[in-house]
Amino acid sequence: MAFNTKDDGDDIMGEINVTPLVDVMLVLLVVFIVTAPLLTNAVHVNLPKTEETAPPEEKEAVYLSVDAQGKIFIDKKEIAIETIESELKSRKAADPELALNLNADDGVQYGTVAKVMSSIERAGVTKLSVLTLSN
Repeated sequence: MAFNTKDDGDDIMGEINVTPLVDVMLVLLVVFIVTAPLLTNAVHVNLPKTEETAPPEEKEAVYLSVDAQGKIFIDKKEIAIETIESELKSRKAADPELALNLNADDGVQYGTVAKVMSSIERAGVTKLSVLTLSN
């Protein structure tokens, strides 16, 4: 830092102030550090062209619903909580690849949903989706 005194005269200061240049450089460095990972996420591949094929036939999933009053439904048919396991076992015997979607109302007690999920596990259902709403 240069100080000007009375006996120095009117000399011109010949130094460049590099502080603003360093500030700009550091801001650019931070911008590059933040944006560099975003630029390398995608791998661009030229895919080969093929003939169209029919999508694989997907079986309809079974819907198990629990409403706000704690009533349990399998595909819109009301059943008792004690019969869930036997009903799912018979459906699993008919279709070993049984997929199950579980809908539970937001106001249902946790214990009811826990009992339903326990019955699903004991029935041997391995493909379970718990359906929710996204915000």
